[in-house]
Amino acid sequence: MTEEMGNIDNAIEASQKTVVSREKETGEDAERPKGPVGLDIGTSHIVMAQNKGKNIHTIKQLNAFFTIPYSKFTKKILVDNEVTFFEKGDMFYILGYSAENFANMFNTNTRRTMEKGLLSAREDEGINVLQAIIGTLIKRPKNPGEVICFSMPGTPVDSGQSVVYHESIIKMYLATLGYNPISINEGLATVMAELAEDNFTGIGISMGGGMCNICLAYLSVPVITYSIQKGGDYIDQMVGISVGEPATKVKTIKESTFRLAKPPKNRVETALQIYYDDLIHTLLHSLQDVLHSSDKIPKIAKPIPIVLAGGTALPTGFKEHFEKALKEFNLPIDISEVRIAEDPLNTTAKGAMVMALSEEI
Repeated sequence: MTEEMGNIDNAIEASQKTVVSREKETGEDAERPKGPVGLDIGTSHIVMAQNKGKNIHTIKQLNAFFTIPYSKFTKKILVDNEVTFFEKGDMFYILGYSAENFANMFNTNTRRTMEKGLLSAREDEGINVLQAIIGTLIKRPKNPGEVICFSMPGTPVDSGQSVVYHESIIKMYLATLGYNPISINEGLATVMAELAEDNFTGIGISMGGGMCNICLAYLSVPVITYSIQKGGDYIDQMVGISVGEPATKVKTIKESTFRLAKPPKNRVETALQIYYDDLIHTLLHSLQDVLHSSDKIPKIAKPIPIVLAGGTALPTGFKEHFEKALKEFNLPIDISEVRIAEDPLNTTAKGAMVMALSEEI
């Protein structure tokens, strides 16, 4: 019992640590962790987190791939240039950031192992590729049975899809590497990473590329969890269709120069504002409906915070747009404030790391 409480104290302490993050370097060996691991498996990126000294360290890899025809000569060139790949049949599968480099050279798009937050049914080799991408970040642990906590989406309320297959595939793969895998809802991971000073009570919303994950937690217990299958990719696609530009070009503009806090200067920025507001309203409408239809909501003595994480919450002015839209909805819970996570892109991995520490055996 004493050891168990010690693990929880370590987890709470970790939730208050700073995240030191970096991208996976081409040709860099995967980590062989000693100690619990957090793993954010997102549609756009996979992020691995470890507790190291005074900080939590994260490494990020692009969840994407690119295929080219097999040849012995090409293989030598790929190896000599430390390109991350594996071969199957008559194809090379270029992985992660290496895939992005190839796609840019060929002026085309990378392919993804996941779509709308779940394994893509359109990619026959998607599972093998996802496992290989995870394998660029982690090897077998130094001590067999290390806890690894990986992020899982909530059940989508706007489709009939199940998360069971997705979760089982990932859990089986991590177990074959020698880990003790557990899953954490992505919205709950946001709560675990950001709401220590609020006794892990509040609403965590993780807004990624494929979906938005929502969790109402009370004293760290997930009371309500769900997702909507709209996120950053939805914005890119709809803006692209509306203005006649490729979604990849829209994504570049969105992530580099776009600001929700400023009036739009052109058609692309106007469309981006429209579809950001559309996503926010869709999310809040779902939150209102789900909370009003639930009989599980605890009686909470004081207002609770909403914390927003994920790449889709990054544009300057997003918080203000969210707060303005929130006033239009009638939630059965009083909200004290809306916050943006300290490190939105790494929040889920940090929260998974916190949970892994608390579950350490």
